[in-house]
Amino acid sequence: MRENNKNQMRKKKNSKGRLYFLILVVLLYLVLIQFFPNKSMVVLKFFIKLLLRLIPIFIFVYAIMLLIYYFINKEFLRKYMGEESGLKGWLIAIIAGIISTGPMYVWYPLMKELRKNGVKDRYLATFLYNRGIKPAWLPLLIFYFGWFYSLTLLTVMAVLSILQGLMTERIIKVMK
Repeated sequence: MRENNKNQMRKKKNSKGRLYFLILVVLLYLVLIQFFPNKSMVVLKFFIKLLLRLIPIFIFVYAIMLLIYYFINKEFLRKYMGEESGLKGWLIAIIAGIISTGPMYVWYPLMKELRKNGVKDRYLATFLYNRGIKPAWLPLLIFYFGWFYSLTLLTVMAVLSILQGLMTERIIKVMK
């Protein structure tokens, strides 16, 4: 019970810190716009463009989280990405990492939820490691480096992602 109260207090403290940071950034921007109106407008336009590009990615990740929340229960996650999942867990983590899109930080809330629901750290690390393999860039990779190099590189990355996952999980266990 004490641990639960501590977690709730930490969450309140973190949300206040985030709000203070947002207020500070807005105030700083309002001050800077007084001194540098032209440059501030360029920055504001860039921010709006960036935000408009990120909104679909946020919606996509939120939709995935919603689908996982409603259709994939803890038992399913434990079976396919839990302690006893074996090869299935590795394959799911590798393939999901390869086909995932968007900035990595957008995936962190989903990773946190999956971890809470029993997905092992090794699979999360493997997923994140495999985000470096992007199917959209494969034609360019093959064009510049050829088939043999590209296939070798991608195979080594996928295999080493398993090692990365195992090492990450081991280090987390030692640090706890």
